[in-house]
Amino acid sequence: MQGNFSYYNPTKLYFGDDALKFLSEELTKYGPTVMLCYGGGSIKRNGIYDAVVAALKEAGKTIVEDAGVMPNPTVEKLYEGARMAKENNVDLILAVGGGSTIDYAKGVSCSAWCEEDPWQKYYVRQEEATCRVVPVGSVLTMVGTGSEMNGGSVISNHEAGLKIGKVFGSYAYPKFTILNPKFTFTVPQYQMVAGFFDIMSHIMEQYFSGEDDNTSDYLAEGLMRSLIHSSRIAVKNPQDYEARSNIMWTATWALNTLIGCAKTQDWEVHMIGQAIGAHTNATHGMTLAAVSLAYYRHILPFGTKKFARFAENVWGIHRDGKTDEQMAQESLKALEAWMREIGVVMNITELGVTEDMFEKIADSTFLFNGGYKTLTHEEVVEILKESL
Repeated sequence: MQGNFSYYNPTKLYFGDDALKFLSEELTKYGPTVMLCYGGGSIKRNGIYDAVVAALKEAGKTIVEDAGVMPNPTVEKLYEGARMAKENNVDLILAVGGGSTIDYAKGVSCSAWCEEDPWQKYYVRQEEATCRVVPVGSVLTMVGTGSEMNGGSVISNHEAGLKIGKVFGSYAYPKFTILNPKFTFTVPQYQMVAGFFDIMSHIMEQYFSGEDDNTSDYLAEGLMRSLIHSSRIAVKNPQDYEARSNIMWTATWALNTLIGCAKTQDWEVHMIGQAIGAHTNATHGMTLAAVSLAYYRHILPFGTKKFARFAENVWGIHRDGKTDEQMAQESLKALEAWMREIGVVMNITELGVTEDMFEKIADSTFLFNGGYKTLTHEEVVEILKESL
């Protein structure tokens, strides 16, 4: 562990099939007005909405409903939610849904009392909140983003052709999160496996960086092995509680900042994927899957030893006299085989990307230097070509 770091995570988690009963206890800590954020209505069909509303009413809360949070929350929706939160002087924002809903709630929490344009302040200039921040709580219904225990908030601005993530400080973390694996059972297969790859990508973004002997990498390898094992069970039986519970727990630890401690981090797959999402509105996890193999083949020569370790410690590939280069190549073959097995999108064509979009997507891609290779604009275009 060669890096210096501080670690603090204030989110309280309630995990298990009876986790929702603790919502009433948490609600007593906040004022009378609760803004209930959710998406397209699936929580009304599966009964989660009724259970949450019952708890809110039992606690004597005034409910301000903010429905219609889309899978890739837009800046227009952020403005709408911020106005609603301020006008109703809400005491708590309760996000019920997946990562997009929780991301959105955190954005609203920091934007409601912001006197500047929150898109420019938080997402473009990446500044911290200096205004009153409304507390956020969450009830998770789809795993993948880890938003339930971090400060991340990703917002899309289609007019600008940008999809930008802001990682707020601990002040914006959910104060509590309800994690019931059964709440994820009704997620459609496409969204479920997209979430699985999002988890894997979060871990790989942190794993493929640095060369020191780092405890964080050992934690990452264990999480990846658990995900691979449980995902194979879940795609065959989405209602296998043990598999879905392990995946839910893995998703939370994949991106609550723990396994990134003392490490540089890559995040270029996410930057390319988010740029694709800004131009196509494609499902986030699938944008990551569609570009990952081309990206990792591109940077493999610069991080060969780590990819060789990936082969051995994550995929269980024996050396048997193989060189680091051979092991590294085999790691990506194993990754590709697993991706095909669980059924993620393997190319950007399927997401609606065409060659005439390459330059605009590359223009929208932020270039980071935390991984094994800092890309150029031209290299982003080449990776897109290889991902068709």
